[in-house]
Amino acid sequence: MRYVLNKLGLFALTLWAAVTLNFLLPRLMPGSPADAAIARLAQNGPVSEETRAAVEAQLGVPDGSLLAQYWAYLGQVVRLDFGVSYAFYPEPVSGLIGRALPYTLILVGAVTVLAFVLGTLLGVMAAWKRGTWMDALPTVGGSFINTFPYFWTSLLLLFFLGYIAHLFPTSGAYSATTTPQLSGSFVVDALYHAALPALTLLVTSLGGWIIGMRNAMINTLGEDYVTFAEANGIGGRTVALRYAARNAILPNLTGFGMALGGVVGGSILVEQVFGYPGIGFLLFNAVIGQDYPLMQALFLMITVSVLVANLLVDILYGALDPRTRR
Repeated sequence: MRYVLNKLGLFALTLWAAVTLNFLLPRLMPGSPADAAIARLAQNGPVSEETRAAVEAQLGVPDGSLLAQYWAYLGQVVRLDFGVSYAFYPEPVSGLIGRALPYTLILVGAVTVLAFVLGTLLGVMAAWKRGTWMDALPTVGGSFINTFPYFWTSLLLLFFLGYIAHLFPTSGAYSATTTPQLSGSFVVDALYHAALPALTLLVTSLGGWIIGMRNAMINTLGEDYVTFAEANGIGGRTVALRYAARNAILPNLTGFGMALGGVVGGSILVEQVFGYPGIGFLLFNAVIGQDYPLMQALFLMITVSVLVANLLVDILYGALDPRTRR
């Protein structure tokens, strides 16, 4: 319990620091968030001070002392009120994120979990059957596909399976004639549109999990306790999974925590190539449109998700390896 409480205390301190930095960084940048809108207006002629003040009031640019702004910002974070988007005015930032987040969680989150589980199991099998074709096939194949960049793989799949073979849709998260709702037809249509982005993420990330688990597993198989378990006649599957894999999975678990934390940020390149309306696609448009409130909210959400994922991994470490609790 003390171990968990220490981790929770460190999480709370890190979260406060992240929220504070997220507040300070945009205010340390030169200019103000309204400058982008003023610059667009200035293309048609000089902008008066009255017009500038009206634009700042319309966009909700904060005023007052820095301390007053900080307390107001903390209250907004607690209420999940991040203001109005500049690029999608007058849409609230929370509404934009709320619509994009489910697509990213379903696409990137499900693929990340699937790639981790499948890659870990293949890595265990490759290490246990080292020197055979069951080792060579996933290892060489994983090393080969791991060299492919996300955007290159997505363009290949888009061209051959989308434009040439016409097997999958080439953009969007659902058909233009479909209304988003909790129904079987919409779920099937959404999964159909997510097939190519999901396949891209799975292919390009699977090799890393296989190679990482295989290398850690081979090192663990040389430990004395594994040799002792085999000498006592314990079954091969039990030795591989309960003795060797349980200890070998710890480095992979760290990588999984980081990958899981990054799920909320989406995959900007993949979502951009396929026009998939997830968080990555939203973040790209926020940067292009200089949408400061939306960028600030997305950066904070990504930071918090990484911190939560690291907290869960730390707790799992304590359960899998009692030495870490000391």
